[in-house]
Amino acid sequence: MNISRLLILFVFIGLTQFSFAQKELSLADAVMEQYRKFRPDYIFNFQWVPNSSDYSYIQGFTSLVIYDSKKKSNTTIDIADINTALGSELRWFSGMKWLNNTEFALNSGNQYFVYDYRRKTGRKILELPKTLEFENEDFSEKANALAYTRENNLFIFQNNKETAITANKDANIVSGQAIARSEFGISNGIFWSPNGSFLAFYQKDETDVASYPLLDITKTPGVPNFIKYPMAGLASEKPKVGVYNLSTGKTIFIEPRGAKHDYLTNLSWTPDEKFVLIAEVTRNQQEMRLQQYDAQTGAFVKTLFEEKNERYVEPENPAQFINNNQFIWMSEQTGNTNLYLCNLNGAKEQITFNKWEALSYEGISRNGRLIYFMGTGESPLDTKLFQVDLRTKTQTELTKEPGTHQAKMSPNDMLIYHQFSSGTVPNLAKIMDLRGRTLSTLIRAEDKLSAYKIGSAEINKLKANDGSDLYTRLIKPSNFDPSQKYPVMVYVYGGPHAQMITNSWLYGANLWMYWMAEQGYLVFTLDNRGSAHRGFDFESQIHRQLGTLEIEDQMVGVEYLKSLPFVDAKRLAVHGWSFGGFMTISLMLRQPGIFTTGVAGGPVTDWKFYEVMYGERYMDTPEENPEGYEKASLLNKTSNLAGKLLIIHGGIDDVVVPQHSHALLKAFIEKGKQVDFFEYPTHKHNVTGKDRVHLIEKILKYIIANNV
Repeated sequence: MNISRLLILFVFIGLTQFSFAQKELSLADAVMEQYRKFRPDYIFNFQWVPNSSDYSYIQGFTSLVIYDSKKKSNTTIDIADINTALGSELRWFSGMKWLNNTEFALNSGNQYFVYDYRRKTGRKILELPKTLEFENEDFSEKANALAYTRENNLFIFQNNKETAITANKDANIVSGQAIARSEFGISNGIFWSPNGSFLAFYQKDETDVASYPLLDITKTPGVPNFIKYPMAGLASEKPKVGVYNLSTGKTIFIEPRGAKHDYLTNLSWTPDEKFVLIAEVTRNQQEMRLQQYDAQTGAFVKTLFEEKNERYVEPENPAQFINNNQFIWMSEQTGNTNLYLCNLNGAKEQITFNKWEALSYEGISRNGRLIYFMGTGESPLDTKLFQVDLRTKTQTELTKEPGTHQAKMSPNDMLIYHQFSSGTVPNLAKIMDLRGRTLSTLIRAEDKLSAYKIGSAEINKLKANDGSDLYTRLIKPSNFDPSQKYPVMVYVYGGPHAQMITNSWLYGANLWMYWMAEQGYLVFTLDNRGSAHRGFDFESQIHRQLGTLEIEDQMVGVEYLKSLPFVDAKRLAVHGWSFGGFMTISLMLRQPGIFTTGVAGGPVTDWKFYEVMYGERYMDTPEENPEGYEKASLLNKTSNLAGKLLIIHGGIDDVVVPQHSHALLKAFIEKGKQVDFFEYPTHKHNVTGKDRVHLIEKILKYIIANNV
């Protein structure tokens, strides 16, 4: 081969290698772009068109794609076409919801519209004054009315008129907002009846609740902002449920039938609007009574059934009615969350018998015989769609691919839309029949990280001391060399209602963890006992002893790491936030010398400082469980610190209030222990927005600098 041909070959090889060279992922991109630039393409707001096999989804926010099953073709409507027909200034398909098989609703914040896509016409059904201030809004298409809150009161806007449902001048009385600090599955405080005739709402009286000061540093001088924060064992809010009758303009109130500080949770309406069902939970959270009330008068009708547990009961899903008398109830009274068919006569029949978790009710077939629900299936890392026959109790898995699914049955019960990802599938959305045959693929997403240096994640199972499976995730760098020794960052959460490891894209990990791996680290996570989707016994063993079994399980993970020939066991670091912050410091103080470095964000440091609803569920009150509180407290263990510790807290954290970190710092000072502390002055429980890059850089660079 002559010299010129060699040069050409070398140039070609060089260009080829350059073209396939992978990019370096910046930390800023890893933090800010995981759900933007790097998010796999997905179907947004998929809906079946009522009474048909047609469906729609939003594409690029400004286009609506409607599939016509008879014509077997798509119609695409641009938001500009909608604006031309309506004379509106909609920027995207905000609030898009089908009302019937030709009309859908839209809103622009202060304007609400209905549009008929076949006739290409529409109308404005509600317009609020642009100067009107409101929050927590909830629109009823049946009533053509918007319910919302302003400050601590509740209002309705209907027929170009604002009506005050409540007019309390006492700031301690709060209406129309979530209560119980959003525990028990509560996420809102406004509940329209099915036909828009009534509006139910939560109201809480916080007169007896202690005020906690948070400092607003944007003012000169700084101004204290007092929030109501009920700490464990202290006075809590007193709840009510109001029911406003739109035709009479009158409101009735429902109070707990037990103690005034009991919880009113999981509110639901009967389809005929005659009754309201409320799950009433005692303050000690060991008893739940599902109560039936007359919607017109507020009169108590009956207790439909009760559930009790010596640890706790925790209803998180309201009754889901399938007709005026029968409803589906979800309960973990058998040890796993299963479905029950109940009625207003008080009957309660178990209809699923799984040793795994049902996650959500998804609907009923047209013939009223098949119930659809999401559940984990045999692997707690998955989320799948199932159906159960009410007569035979026969259960069928409808989405068979391993992964984390979103799924919806068509109105005729013949088709399934499902979108899912897994550790190996970025995202796949398709329409299939009941046999599992794919009829059309809507999206097969590409891996948008394929051009970047990204390591791999391995999922494994270890055994807890009681024999439970503990799932783990180990992220390795792209250039992993098993003959080398690597330092490890253990990322921990460990608390209830959270699952760090899922069979979804990136296996549930944050992208910055993969960035950390590229810096020459292994990043390890273990879901210990107490974490979600594993059944009541697995989750509730931590009762009255937060931190004890969780640490025991995390140490199983540490021993596993030490057994790996490529792990540098002398360079282990740990980081977590919130409950994970509590776990981070607990590991540093209760297992001293294991970790060289810890970074704890927003940590609970003593459970007596945490709020009533969550804290008393898992720890009872400080008076009832002094030994448990003493053992879990970090304030009395500061002399054990060995290694470097950075504590981070939001300056106006209203979830884990700053008192936690301040009390711990004082305890460290009293013991002559040096720790590092960093505050994000204008942030609440988590650091969001562009400042999050600063946060993650602070955490990871601290670990890299000190884990030596």
